[in-house]
Amino acid sequence: MEFRHLGRSGLMISEIAYGNWITHGSQVEEEAAAACVQAALDVGITTFDTADVYAGTRAEEVLGRALQGQRREGLEILTKVYWPTGPGPNDRGLSRKHIMESIAGSLRRLQTDYVDVYQAHRFDYSTPLEETMQAFADIVHSGKALYIGVSEWKAAEIRAGAELAKELKIQLVSNQPQYSMLWRVIEAEVVPTCEELGLGQVVFSPIAQGVLTGKYQPGQPPPAGSRATDESGSGFMQRLLTDEVLTTVQKLRPLADQAGLSMAQLAVAWVLQNPNVSAAIVGASRPEQVYDNAKASGVKLDADLLKAIDEILDPIAERDPAHTASPARRP
Repeated sequence: MEFRHLGRSGLMISEIAYGNWITHGSQVEEEAAAACVQAALDVGITTFDTADVYAGTRAEEVLGRALQGQRREGLEILTKVYWPTGPGPNDRGLSRKHIMESIAGSLRRLQTDYVDVYQAHRFDYSTPLEETMQAFADIVHSGKALYIGVSEWKAAEIRAGAELAKELKIQLVSNQPQYSMLWRVIEAEVVPTCEELGLGQVVFSPIAQGVLTGKYQPGQPPPAGSRATDESGSGFMQRLLTDEVLTTVQKLRPLADQAGLSMAQLAVAWVLQNPNVSAAIVGASRPEQVYDNAKASGVKLDADLLKAIDEILDPIAERDPAHTASPARRP
């Protein structure tokens, strides 16, 4: 496993991170989830990403139990706040009240005294940014988080947050966007802004929820037990399950064979070619998937291969930066 700085900070993270968005507490039973976490540790992954909202807070609990007994200093734990975690109007968003209550809940569920990076899961248009950033600053200054990050913020929002972070003497070090061969909306505006400001990308869905593995075949139903059949993940990926997308993705198979990689490894390695990407988050329902994806670490793809990928996927790749968006109102 290779490691990269998270942005321009001194924090090193594994360039393959393990995430439990749809799996822990939902798609995967706890015993299998623990086996996947152990597989991640076995291959040298030290960076684990979760969020308070995943599986209705259960994902943090499962991850916390799975990591018990590990040397805390040898791990980088990232979690997030924004989406609803309860029925009340203050159980969501980035108000001071919700942030303070959410960090307390996350630390309790994760069974740790601090998280390495605490991330704003979306931008909250209902709360003054100054209020949000002051709450994050107080969490950092109290030692409950070491750094802060954001997720799916627009370039202008990242810039405004970075300015306030500097004033408050805390380090805004990361953005967590969706990024893959098929979803390239951060390249035009977010990546240049983050390069300028010193933020690194910790990208999710580098395999496009499994579509880039090639296991979804045009004209055929999704494989049993796949993410496309899970209630919490299927809606997110419907736009990817068209015959046009699935047929085009199959054209990548010869390129993966040529590179000596599985299609999943090719997809993960592809996002890691972007120098602004600090880590690619992978999820798993079986340990074998972790072992396979981890082999993308350290892979260098040559220019001809990258060009061939672009030529195949250009007609279906989404590049419009307007697709980076947060809800206009709190959910």
